[in-house]
Amino acid sequence: MTDAGPAALIELAARGIPFALLARDEATIEVLTGDVVDVDLLADIPLTDADGAPQEVLALVPFRQVRERGFVCHDDGAPLRCLIVRDRTVIDRDAAIAQLPTAPIPLTDAGFDIADDDYAAIVRRVIADEIGLGEGANFVIRRDFTAGVDADAATAALTWFRALLEHERGAYWTFAVVTPGHVAVGASPEAHVSARDGVVTMNPISGTFRHPPGGATVETLTEFLESTKETEELFMVVDEELKMMSAVCSDGGRITGPRLKEMSRLTHTEYVLRGRSRLDPRDILRETMFAPTVTGSPMQNACTVITRHETTPRGYYSGVAALFTPRTDAILAGESTHDLDAPILIRTAYLVDGRLRVPVGATLVRHSDPYGEVSETHGKAAGVLGAIGAVPRDGRAELAGAAIDAAAIDEDAPSGDRRPLADDAEIATLLASRNARLAAFWLNPQEPLTAGGPFQGRSAIVVDAEDRFTTMLAHQLRHLGLDVRIVSWSDITDAQIDDAELIVSGPGPGDPRERGSARMQRMREVVARRRDSGRPLLAVCLSHQILARTFGIELAPLEAPHQGLQKTIDIFGVPASIGFYNTFTARVPAGTTSVGEAEVAADPVSGDVYALRGPGFASVQGHLESILSRDGMTTLERLVSAALSPVDA
Repeated sequence: MTDAGPAALIELAARGIPFALLARDEATIEVLTGDVVDVDLLADIPLTDADGAPQEVLALVPFRQVRERGFVCHDDGAPLRCLIVRDRTVIDRDAAIAQLPTAPIPLTDAGFDIADDDYAAIVRRVIADEIGLGEGANFVIRRDFTAGVDADAATAALTWFRALLEHERGAYWTFAVVTPGHVAVGASPEAHVSARDGVVTMNPISGTFRHPPGGATVETLTEFLESTKETEELFMVVDEELKMMSAVCSDGGRITGPRLKEMSRLTHTEYVLRGRSRLDPRDILRETMFAPTVTGSPMQNACTVITRHETTPRGYYSGVAALFTPRTDAILAGESTHDLDAPILIRTAYLVDGRLRVPVGATLVRHSDPYGEVSETHGKAAGVLGAIGAVPRDGRAELAGAAIDAAAIDEDAPSGDRRPLADDAEIATLLASRNARLAAFWLNPQEPLTAGGPFQGRSAIVVDAEDRFTTMLAHQLRHLGLDVRIVSWSDITDAQIDDAELIVSGPGPGDPRERGSARMQRMREVVARRRDSGRPLLAVCLSHQILARTFGIELAPLEAPHQGLQKTIDIFGVPASIGFYNTFTARVPAGTTSVGEAEVAADPVSGDVYALRGPGFASVQGHLESILSRDGMTTLERLVSAALSPVDA
């Protein structure tokens, strides 16, 4: 790394070479220049040169790369664009700001691509037809604010980048990436995934508090933090990212927080997840595509729902900018040659062929108010447009007849003059109180897997029904001593079903009564074949419902989905605090305690079946692996023991 004068920034626009400007700390700007290469797959990102020497690469990863995981999307052909860094310089931040252009970049023909009423109608459909029918816990549906720009693209990028440096605080990355035919400028608040010296970190952020006129106060922030919707939204995305962490980290991941992410116009709540991994950083990136905060959960079905309700491709929105930096200790045997730093591509403006696009989305959950979500997209778009200086930073902007609210706060006040609200004792207490609801297993350091467990020497196959809660479940089963493999519903063979010491038939989205789904049919076959064999079976959530149906127990939709809901229930005489993600339930007449050979644990009033057990089987409706399941590990141990009891006898 070398030092360079700020005049180098001005020269970049005139020279027409690809470049990236990154502000990752408060003092400096990294200037990267080099060659652009577009590749097809994450594995093709060229981390070494022709001679095999490690090289630094900045990659823009579009949303369409989810196809690498077998997920669906609107495929717009957006390239996986790699800037191979040939020269890296560092510039003093304040000196650079003084040299960057300031002349406003006029916008024309501005407005949302989807009208407010139409977006509200989409929200209603997603709540009713997707969340209401068990397709998932939450989904992010975007709309785009677009406008014409009659200015040189590189000059616009430098102008907007300066505005962000001056007026946007609290960003994880502030950046401008200028490559042939494409400009991306943004201030991403969220580090999706990083890997440094073998430690993987994810940073789920959720809940959006738009600062009122005059700025945020303890009182207004308290109201936001006490919101059921915002709290549940954050817990759900933490669960979803823990699924990813459990897939890439040997220790599954530990959560710390919650914390406030305070920015100039918006405040979010966040957790930090950390674990250890020896995977290639490109593999870590693949297994974590993409953040549930900008897609939904479960991830695979979220992509399907997005494809159904978004009419246009996402481009780079909700993808990542991934910086792969060679490690100084790259020669260490068996370790990755590169560190990874990958923020989510949100709060970003794109300029292509003279057209500005600012994609924004709202997280839709069962509590969502359609016009409240409309307002959230206005707030997010205004935050980006105000930060880059495209609209006034206070009041209400009118752009070519399209009204958009802009946050009314004193943007020019030095950030040091504002006392962070997170320092307030009342706010700190309110944040910390959230963890009282969560499972200690994911909050505390976990014992090494070599420490053994009550089922040491036993093995299990977990059948994945397209909900990667199975990765968290497998991690917990390993801590109970089991040797665990995860096998997809589409790959598991009858021989594996018959021969496994324990089959754990997992959760998944959708209606368990559906007859036209190959996935549902195969899960029915897994549960029925295993139950008929008398060999140990543990069924979770969707599979619990399928097992209940084999006993003739009714399956019915809940009046309101239990997505991210924590309940204290009775499981065979023991109270347990468990997290639920279900839209359907098995239901028996109130007071029923057995059906055939199955002992039933059910709600005494509604008859909703929470668990079953009998010779060689056990099942549970809740997600014992969820962070919402305070008694998840002890309950899982009890149910595994019940399922294995014929073998133990």
